[in-house]
Amino acid sequence: MTGPPVLRTVAGMSLRTVILIVWAVFWVYWLASAVGVKDGRRSGRVRPPGLVAILGIVVARVVTPGTLAIHDVPLEVVGVIMFAVGLAWAIWARIYLGRNWGMPMTEKREPELVTSGPYRFVRHPIYSGILLGFAGTALATNIYWLIVFGVCLVYFVYSARVEEGIMTSSFPSAYPSYRARTKMLIPFVL
Repeated sequence: MTGPPVLRTVAGMSLRTVILIVWAVFWVYWLASAVGVKDGRRSGRVRPPGLVAILGIVVARVVTPGTLAIHDVPLEVVGVIMFAVGLAWAIWARIYLGRNWGMPMTEKREPELVTSGPYRFVRHPIYSGILLGFAGTALATNIYWLIVFGVCLVYFVYSARVEEGIMTSSFPSAYPSYRARTKMLIPFVL
């Protein structure tokens, strides 16, 4: 099934190209929004955000069109929706954190426990949103993006566990009850 040309191109660009451009804009925004956040120190040993970006570029360059590419319009539509919702969710969470945001596994000098906004549904909505974005990218363009999803999933679960140790130390009475009433990454599930 080749699908209508409208779903295959946006302003003359392929869906794959549009999604890659949106990812690039997302990451530029992400880096620019780091200006003015609270000081902190890294707690974890693993620092793969650059590795994940490199992996994404490699997947985008190595995968040839037609190899595990999605050619089913309903799957592409679902993928685009997941992609858009995931990035919007991550941005909402990032905006909600404000100056409390930091690189994964960073301990802030004057931490605040944020439990409202997207944080009332899951403890790590930024990770959830980025993962949903990668899963949507895989459905909308090419299944090879599931490699990026898998690498990020492992890294984000590791980061979340390290961060939860930091939060438990910083908020010994409030964080355990927050943790008990919310899920880590997927509302009502995980």
